[in-house]
Amino acid sequence: MTRRKVVVAGGAAVVGVGAAGALAMTASADEATDAASESASASASSTAEVCYKLTSETTEGPYYIDADKLRTDITEDKEGIPLTLKLKVIDSETCKPVANAAVDIWHCDALGYYSGYESFSEGGGTAPTDAPSGTPTDVPTGTPTGEPPSGGGGGGHEEPTSDTRYLRGTAKTNKKGCVTFTTIFPGWYQGRCVHIHTKVHVDGEWTDAGYEGGHACHTGQFFFDEETVLLTEEVEPYSTSTTTRTLLTEDTIYDQSGTAGGLLKLKYNKNDIAKGVTASITVGVDPDATNDGTS
Repeated sequence: MTRRKVVVAGGAAVVGVGAAGALAMTASADEATDAASESASASASSTAEVCYKLTSETTEGPYYIDADKLRTDITEDKEGIPLTLKLKVIDSETCKPVANAAVDIWHCDALGYYSGYESFSEGGGTAPTDAPSGTPTDVPTGTPTGEPPSGGGGGGHEEPTSDTRYLRGTAKTNKKGCVTFTTIFPGWYQGRCVHIHTKVHVDGEWTDAGYEGGHACHTGQFFFDEETVLLTEEVEPYSTSTTTRTLLTEDTIYDQSGTAGGLLKLKYNKNDIAKGVTASITVGVDPDATNDGTS
């Protein structure tokens, strides 16, 4: 058993993102097939086939921070397209919701910077001798020039080089296995497609101090279809990035398996994506397994 502790740092309320007008869905063939199957058949066999899928495991990546903030709104002062991320965690064997699990998410900002690790993007990965305190008041400018973060492709864990913690948070699933985060649409950086990291912890205890004990039964990543990402490229501050973006089909972490691989279902105003995006996915886990993403 591993021990982890989440320090309570406020509980910002979830802010729903409205998307007026016509809604656009993810354009992937996998999602289209899933939607067609769901509407065409309600048989027990079809339901079981979808429900019994384990969501793909990935490596943790170098920029995970344990003992993160317990909150559902992780935006802080970051600029970007509003994103509401709706997750449902189920036991892939029984199809029952996994309640009271601790779900971590973390991702880069609109220009490809991870909180706690800005120096790795700006200066080639050399940690400063005196990490700055507090949250930066301005968004970093320019293109990340250092060694590109693997974002889940190995390389081992790196210690944080600053005290910033934007776009990171941990929250508890409800009795239906659901949890909703408020954040921004992630940007991109050299070598990776657009993605969000996640961990699911079970068998721990929720206390006044946060979440303690237990183990990570799932470590994965969520992905976005290309049509949607292309629309974000026209919106500031994403449009100011000069970093070459890795396509979903080129990514070394995404296994090209659609929903089972972490591909999100997306809804947004097709004429104005800047108003916000709602993303959702059901994550199938094995609560008895340990998948910490570090091996």
